[in-house]
Amino acid sequence: MAGARPPRAGIGLRTAHLRQIAAAAPATGFLEVHAENYMGESPAVALLECIRRDNELSVHGVGLSLGSADGLDPLHLQRLKAVVERFQPALVSEHLAWSVSGGAYLNDLLPLPYTEEALALVARNIDQAHDVLGRRLLIENPSRYLRFAASSIPEEEFLAELVRRTGCGLLCDVNNVFVSCHNTAGDPLRWLDAIPADAVGEFHVAGHAVNEADGRTMLIDDHGSRVHSAVWRLLDQAIARIGARPVLVEWDTDVPALDVLLGEAAMADQILSRIPGRSRVA
Repeated sequence: MAGARPPRAGIGLRTAHLRQIAAAAPATGFLEVHAENYMGESPAVALLECIRRDNELSVHGVGLSLGSADGLDPLHLQRLKAVVERFQPALVSEHLAWSVSGGAYLNDLLPLPYTEEALALVARNIDQAHDVLGRRLLIENPSRYLRFAASSIPEEEFLAELVRRTGCGLLCDVNNVFVSCHNTAGDPLRWLDAIPADAVGEFHVAGHAVNEADGRTMLIDDHGSRVHSAVWRLLDQAIARIGARPVLVEWDTDVPALDVLLGEAAMADQILSRIPGRSRVA
């Protein structure tokens, strides 16, 4: 992730595995933590202080609400800054979504229309986050289940323009690309070709659920199972097009034994090892 080392795969650090990982550093490239779980003082925070001594970290925010028309919550932004300064992660990322309205926090990552107005709003919020954090944010593409009638900009072009305006990076969630393109009749390879490769700092992969209703198949990004074979293939294609980057395996519901997560990360490492130029680091 830093220096000249080849990018590797990592896993999300979940509460069920905290003590196990603190007792013995796992054989994985890095650990990703959700920032909001470590914004106070708790036994989990103390364990993470121990874990970071032997493991590289990335910090993934889920509550900054970059798409909020109300602007960023300055208190939440300062708490995120404290987490970043305390744990010194190699990567810091957030979602292209909103979750705050009128001071109320909603327990979801909600979509926004891709319009010129939304583009200006999100760019303004990213600029503010950059100024406060003093770090480059990687912006993650969301999973989508519908198209807004008001959207006038394709998602991949929206992301590319955010990179141009703000200097942010991109977290390319390959499972979200697969899910979104299936649900909205898009082309995942065309999506990958349209984003600026140099801006991609990380990949995510995860499991998804298949929901059959009214004669239609809808994919749900639930992070509750092994990575689907089609998503592994798309990751292979993404790395071939964009280059080798750190790959994070997400698993947030029905979290399995640690060895299962490490096995999924080993699958990602196998894909990384097959790509020419693996030693390149963004």
